[in-house]
Amino acid sequence: MIFIPIALLIFLLFILFLPILLALAYFHIITLSFEGLGISSGVTIFLLFLILIGSCINIPLTRKKLVYSTRARFFGLFRVPQVEIQGVAINLGGGLLPILLSFYFLFLLWKQGVELAPVLVAVFFMIILTKFLARVVPGRGITLPFFIPPIFSAIFALILAPEFAAPTAFVAGVLGTLIGADMLNLRKARKYGGYLSIGGAGVFDGIFLVGIVSTLLVG
Repeated sequence: MIFIPIALLIFLLFILFLPILLALAYFHIITLSFEGLGISSGVTIFLLFLILIGSCINIPLTRKKLVYSTRARFFGLFRVPQVEIQGVAINLGGGLLPILLSFYFLFLLWKQGVELAPVLVAVFFMIILTKFLARVVPGRGITLPFFIPPIFSAIFALILAPEFAAPTAFVAGVLGTLIGADMLNLRKARKYGGYLSIGGAGVFDGIFLVGIVSTLLVG
């Protein structure tokens, strides 16, 4: 008969349930983050669900175009035909929903009589920063280090608008990233072809983390 020490059994159970514990902690952090932005936990979970599901949905902004070409194979001895879809879309979870949330926060600030100039300055700084750091990668689209939007939007918010830093960080992180990284690099990215998604793969991670990390940093 083999006896398993209690400590080892507890450790094995901990490893087994660790992903579940991390997931629960993650959702708790998200809930606290959005509560700092004035959104209840119930609405937060619903928005998180929409953003995650919406990350798989691209809304076309231009008509899709099929481009037929050939690609060299085996040291150029063979030419293989291929079909590429070209066009521009906006990602529901990484683009449209965060934009709507940003304008909602701007409306709340305006309704409370808050001067919006510091918020717009923070957005402007994020546009410059993300435009400079974003890279157009053939086959992948526009990429940006995921930690740039949340960290720097929080820094700009703390400096420019410490009294209402949480919504400022969110608005600056979302609008600054989408304008600077995606929209201002859109013409360059279209030269490489492919189907481009504003707020899609490449910047979605950063946009998603803006609502979490930036709020935690300022909270």
